[in-house]
Amino acid sequence: MNDTEVVKALAALAQESRLRLFRLLVVAGPGGATPSRMGEALGIAPTSISFHMKELLNAGLVSQVRDGRHIIYRAQVESMNELLGFLTANCCGGEPCLNIPIPVQCTTC
Repeated sequence: MNDTEVVKALAALAQESRLRLFRLLVVAGPGGATPSRMGEALGIAPTSISFHMKELLNAGLVSQVRDGRHIIYRAQVESMNELLGFLTANCCGGEPCLNIPIPVQCTTC
């Protein structure tokens, strides 16, 4: 990831509804979720979900696929791991960390 991509991803997540939607998709795993399922789970109106998902799509944090009449959204775990890696690269300047937990990358998703 480059600086521009990181800023775009962080900006997309810097809004409460989008952060909640992204976290829901991470929990949903590879099966993803439809907007109606996300709306029911989080109490967000369908029109708002479309707006927020557009921002997450633009940031490369989610993908979408059409399944008949439905759209399935999935978290882009590889992008999430790249973002975490960018944020923790060169942690502690190459010195042993002072008991700072490093985020665990999702390898089973």
